[in-house]
Amino acid sequence: MKASPNDQRRLLELQLIDSSIARAQRAIANPPQAAEIDSLSDRLVELDRAVLDRLGSADDITAVIKRLEDDAGVVEQRRARDQQRLDGGADAKTAQALQQELATLGRRRDELDEQQLESMEQLEAAQQELADARAAADEVRSRRDALVSQRDAEAEVARTELEGIDAERKAVAATLPGDLLALYEKIRSRYGFGVSELRGNLSVAAGVELTAAELAEVGRASDDDVVQCPTSSAILVRPAGGIAL
Repeated sequence: MKASPNDQRRLLELQLIDSSIARAQRAIANPPQAAEIDSLSDRLVELDRAVLDRLGSADDITAVIKRLEDDAGVVEQRRARDQQRLDGGADAKTAQALQQELATLGRRRDELDEQQLESMEQLEAAQQELADARAAADEVRSRRDALVSQRDAEAEVARTELEGIDAERKAVAATLPGDLLALYEKIRSRYGFGVSELRGNLSVAAGVELTAAELAEVGRASDDDVVQCPTSSAILVRPAGGIAL
């Protein structure tokens, strides 16, 4: 294949553009925040579950307190009724029974009051645990959301950059001969790079030094011959002044 030295050298510019495109695509597909976002999201699932557990505990204690209050209300109604009957002038036997029941109801009310006090203390502790769990979840959620916003902003910048680079690539590619461009694309799709600059005896993109025999063979090619790196198959762009053998 033949191509002017300028067209061959322009492939190096195209490869720089392609490298920029690859970096922008990687930035979009694999943002640096991804691992931490995933870790924080997993942690947030645990913390939100803890919040629900604490909320359930607080609700259970609240239900216990409500039941105790209802029981206390029933006790007070019975005490008021018995006291009213006693004050109404019950006979001695009835009065004795009412007094005994009032004493029992008094002890029951004391028990309910004590249980209510204990439950209120438990509720206070449960509400504090709930507040702590919510604070921990909110902190992680805030960090996660900040990283998501950062990721999205950087991805948008990368997409905008990618649009500009794509336009630049099309402009450069349009100046190249079709067969040369096709060969470059074929090699690049297979090895990740399609062109390599020869500096001294080093094929830069491949990172491989040519042997003396390989270098001599490359040096014998005319300037407009398209020569490929013997190791990587990349199109080898030779120095403008030729190869010193």
